[in-house]
Amino acid sequence: MSNTYESDKLLAEYLLFHYGTDDDLLPWQDGPRDALAFPQRCAHKVIDHANLFGSVLDLGCAVGRSTFCLAEHFEHALGIDFSEAFVNAANALRDEGECTISISEEADRTRDVNISAPTGSPAFEHGDACALRDDLGSYDALLMANLICRLHTPEDCIDRLPQLVNSGGILVITTPNTWLEEFTPREKWIPQKSKSTLEGLQTLLTPAFELIETDNLPFLIREHARKFQWTVAEASVWRRN
Repeated sequence: MSNTYESDKLLAEYLLFHYGTDDDLLPWQDGPRDALAFPQRCAHKVIDHANLFGSVLDLGCAVGRSTFCLAEHFEHALGIDFSEAFVNAANALRDEGECTISISEEADRTRDVNISAPTGSPAFEHGDACALRDDLGSYDALLMANLICRLHTPEDCIDRLPQLVNSGGILVITTPNTWLEEFTPREKWIPQKSKSTLEGLQTLLTPAFELIETDNLPFLIREHARKFQWTVAEASVWRRN
């Protein structure tokens, strides 16, 4: 399967989305500033509910900002993503501490921005969420941020979740529910079998997990200085039975 998340443009957008300052990401003071720091807010959904601070898996970690945040609270934090470019960037940031990216201003005019990694030593690796390695183990908490509607066979990933989360552990899923055939065949869309993505997740995750909270988490991706993607992800928090 080809991966659309490998271009230099998308890599720069996601590095800014994860690590850029608020003003670099959104220079307009009257813009939707409650949509900033999305990766950190996702991580804190896990942190706020987790009772066991041992190991955590960030599945679909992109360039890794949530993983760094989780590593501050868990003894072991592992981030996995399907994009080799994203994983390489996360590892380089961890090892080197900073990098410079070029972000679009308008037309073909760009601006260089320096970004810095938080402290911490999370691990990052390339992997397919629908075909994870057999020896991955299990975790006290698992985050899947904006991943489920980008998988080619989401039920393959969901079927593995009871093995990945320890009893009493926490699972946090966020998704904008943007189901597209370029990522997931229509017959594999979770809403195909239910009225909504959340209802479909409840059917697939029960009885292994109990739904304990839902929330709405806005986020913002900058395309250029005057164009942004403002989206609201649906967050659900589950406890492993």
